[in-house]
Amino acid sequence: MTNTSKPTTGTRKARNKIRRTREDWILDTFIYIGAFLIFLMCFYPFYLAIVLAFNDGQDALRGGIFFWPRVFTTENFAMFTLDPRWFIALRVTVARTVIGTILTTVFTCFVAYGLSDKTLVGRKVYMTMVIIAMYFSGGLIPYYALLRALGLLNTFQVFVIPGMFSIFFGLVSISFFQGIAQELPESARIDGAGEMTIFFRIILPISKPLMATIAIFTAVGHWNAWFDAAFFVHDRNLRTLGYQLMAVINQSVAFMTGDLPPEVAAMVNITPMSVQLAAMIIAVAPILVIYPFFQRYFISGLSLGAVKG
Repeated sequence: MTNTSKPTTGTRKARNKIRRTREDWILDTFIYIGAFLIFLMCFYPFYLAIVLAFNDGQDALRGGIFFWPRVFTTENFAMFTLDPRWFIALRVTVARTVIGTILTTVFTCFVAYGLSDKTLVGRKVYMTMVIIAMYFSGGLIPYYALLRALGLLNTFQVFVIPGMFSIFFGLVSISFFQGIAQELPESARIDGAGEMTIFFRIILPISKPLMATIAIFTAVGHWNAWFDAAFFVHDRNLRTLGYQLMAVINQSVAFMTGDLPPEVAAMVNITPMSVQLAAMIIAVAPILVIYPFFQRYFISGLSLGAVKG
């Protein structure tokens, strides 16, 4: 009688150990070394920026700082507590990031769910319009004229309304919604549920990876945005953190004595470079803190658009 029993766990582990040859170990070693070097090349510049941000600005000009601050100081960050423009910019940026991310995520999924229905009247026309809008742009001047006609210039709405629908993630969402079993919405319709009920109570709860992916990319875009704050608003109370950061980066040494409050200009140990690095750390830190909580959704959501063509 032939023994057809499956190999035990111990047998499978033994076979896996036997299959690993010397060449496998050498190859794995090179892979790990290469991965570690890539990690260092990506991580060390950011780590060095943190070190220099906490180092005396004048002392940093001498060079020779590689792993830890030579003259530790927090003056580079103290200027942000003395200049009220940074608090205003932070408040505007947080507001546009939260509101803009929620609106873009929900509205993009809402539109994509409708376009994913192949029985939608005029679907080909709508999809053609979406594809054309993705590849062609009217340009900055027509876009500015459109915002002015809509009354969005110099308002907070200009930060969130134009970006409510993301074409790229709309196409990804269409592919995702088409991969959902049609029995779910059909059974809900039989029970008397309307399309809005189906969308908010059935479709969205099972689309958390998709929504998390859209939310992450949208939030990062809103947090780092500066272009719209530079060209579409002139109210100082509507400047964003990204705009303030770009202003610091683009200003010269005269910035340190001419455009800052007197108590900040008195800090002779800070330099434009040290202020830039401190501003960069402040801008990047919230994203680094929030990202780990969405990482599992982000990783699973990267392949969502490849489920169906």
